[in-house]
Amino acid sequence: MTKLLTVVNETRGVILGDRVQEAASFWTRAKGLLGRSGLKEGEGLLLYPCWAIHSYGMKFEFDALYLDRQYKVVHIIDRMPPNRRGPSLRKKAFAVLELPAGTAAATATAIGHQLAVRQGTNPSAPE
Repeated sequence: MTKLLTVVNETRGVILGDRVQEAASFWTRAKGLLGRSGLKEGEGLLLYPCWAIHSYGMKFEFDALYLDRQYKVVHIIDRMPPNRRGPSLRKKAFAVLELPAGTAAATATAIGHQLAVRQGTNPSAPE
């Protein structure tokens, strides 16, 4: 069974995703979003440890938020198109959160914002 998480932008008090899958093993990170036709609102993938991503073989665009070990946003790729490579931020990033395209802009999520990752799906996540 896949572990589902809720990710909240604590700086803005908004939920970024309440059905975010965890990708913490080599195989789940390697597969990533490959084979999927898209992400629905509320869905996402949290890859860790991870400091670089690509969209080769993907069929859709998505937002990518690079996060440090405290889940602070250190870089954002808005609407990453298929068949591209994102930057490698080995010294800055610990994780990458992949979300439906447009999520970062719609929630006004920016570099420096603090995110929180919680176990399970919890629509009342902002505290």
